[in-house]
Amino acid sequence: MITAFIDADSLCYAVGFSSNDTEENIAISRLEQTMTELCMDLDCEDYKGFLTGKGNFRDSIAVTVPYKGQRVSEKPVHLQALRDHLVNSWGFEVVNGIEADDAVGIAAYAIPEDESIMVHIDKDLNQFRGWHYNYRKKEKYYVSEFEGLTSFYTQILTGDRIDNIVGLKGIGPVKAKRILEECTNENELYQAVLKAYEGDQQRVLENGRLLWLQREANQVWQLPNLS
Repeated sequence: MITAFIDADSLCYAVGFSSNDTEENIAISRLEQTMTELCMDLDCEDYKGFLTGKGNFRDSIAVTVPYKGQRVSEKPVHLQALRDHLVNSWGFEVVNGIEADDAVGIAAYAIPEDESIMVHIDKDLNQFRGWHYNYRKKEKYYVSEFEGLTSFYTQILTGDRIDNIVGLKGIGPVKAKRILEECTNENELYQAVLKAYEGDQQRVLENGRLLWLQREANQVWQLPNLS
């Protein structure tokens, strides 16, 4: 049996912003249509959806700058109504203390990888090994364990402007790829990133903990023990 695990935060924002100039019932109708089409595209036996609630363990980890501290407060007009609809009509879960993408990872890693598919449009989730579905592109793809690690270490180098995670100045995806392209295992990935940070292990640890998505409850990333 294949279960779809859905990161619904972006779903609400996408439908919400496109429905700002409509009535609430029309926005909900659009969300309902989107969900129905999504289920048809996936053709899965079961699904579970997650929405980010209150609190975030990353807030206490961020030292360099506040986590998501620069985000603007603009939200879709009907955001709460859309969230409520997914909870009440589709059984989606609001998770507190973590983010929806953490909840997707925890759920997906709790079962064999060939029994799950992670549904999202967020590149951050590409650090998870397993099957993925980008509902915007209608694209299904597979991420291997090493590809997931490479994506994660790439983010440590580049940071994440949206979440206010400061990477290395002047390093974007192209330079990060060049730094990591010869790596064949996690030891080499870590050493390459640490060298780029000029040995600043604390900065690597901070960014890693901010960027690492949980695979199990209460998980916090640690520097790899690769001795």
